[in-house]
Amino acid sequence: MIKSTYIQSLLERAKENIKTIVLPEGEDERVLIAAHTITTEKAAKIIILGDTDKIKKFYADKGWNLDDIELVKPEEDARLPEYTELLYNLRKEKGLTREDAAKLALNYNYFGTLMIKAGHADGMVSGANHSTADTVRPALQIIKSAKKGCSVSSFFIILANNKPYILSDCGIIINPTDKELADIALNAAETALHLHIEPSIAMLSFSTKGSGKGEEVDKVLRATQMVEAALQSDEYKNTGIQIDGELQADAALDSVVAAKKAPHSHVAGHASVLIFPNLEAGNISYKLLQRLGGCEAYGPILQGLNAPVNDLSRGCFAEDIVGVIAITCIQATK
Repeated sequence: MIKSTYIQSLLERAKENIKTIVLPEGEDERVLIAAHTITTEKAAKIIILGDTDKIKKFYADKGWNLDDIELVKPEEDARLPEYTELLYNLRKEKGLTREDAAKLALNYNYFGTLMIKAGHADGMVSGANHSTADTVRPALQIIKSAKKGCSVSSFFIILANNKPYILSDCGIIINPTDKELADIALNAAETALHLHIEPSIAMLSFSTKGSGKGEEVDKVLRATQMVEAALQSDEYKNTGIQIDGELQADAALDSVVAAKKAPHSHVAGHASVLIFPNLEAGNISYKLLQRLGGCEAYGPILQGLNAPVNDLSRGCFAEDIVGVIAITCIQATK
């Protein structure tokens, strides 16, 4: 079922430090199949939220056991009052009442996120049947940003000929400011390091080294300069992160084009981390790569949170869910 040797390598890494991942969409057969694959691989401890009787029947019909999978029906779980109180205390200053907290805690995405906050799970993967907003909102409210004042964004891992690339942001920030764009680039660089991907960052634009003009180009230039300044700090010293911009996509990826358009660039021609100037460009690009280019796409994966809560495309396959669970496990080992 695992098509990619890169994803298989992440599963092997996950086996070294088993994490508990909650899947709040137990009504979806793709999720149940992915849970079986992960537990068969012994790569994670899985908790599935949903109708336990229906899930048990699905597994029995397949001839699969549930020995290493925990089933939880939130409406009947003994921890529900604890999670309700936890949510109320986290959000009461925002006007949340205990009554509203009790209702929200029954939402499976909120319940799963509260499991992480309470220390009962290490990460969550959702989105097979929910919008990105439904998955992200509880994470932003409960898990929150890892760095004060820094943006939470998303990335996709795109596998082209089994080589991994990080594309960001393709799912969260619609039109980032220069500061947000710099945050996205730094988060993506840290992600690359953690996922054993070369942290060679291209700040993408319709312009390469001044070939185009306008505020859109200027924004990318300012963001690039902010990242370059941040890379001089002790936090990023000796990380090997490289960045350049502004670069067109062909200059970022093709060494022949790079030699013509950006001959003095240390990133052009071999970038592995592609930062888009806005969500429109990023989202369209990854879908084209997936649907026309035949690339494998995993995500959107959130970055910049205190704990991993990750999204799925509603058009995902079971093997895609396996890949996102593997990535979530690696994120949880930080």
